[in-house]
Amino acid sequence: MAVSYKKLFHLLIDKDISVADLQRQAGYSANISTRLRNNSYVSLESMEKICRVLDCKLDDVVEFVPDEKEK
Repeated sequence: MAVSYKKLFHLLIDKDISVADLQRQAGYSANISTRLRNNSYVSLESMEKICRVLDCKLDDVVEFVPDEKEK
């Protein structure tokens, strides 16, 4: 399974929050922002910080998608 953070970026647009603002408010590094953009693994701890700032649930910002070979 692969992970997608498209829902996070849509939510940021809806809430008019920039990635830099989220990074500052949630207190995570620029490396995490890069990992989010690349749909790479991000720790649950970092995702919890993001959800606290955005006042949302994990499934509001993360989606698990099947790998091509799993289809």
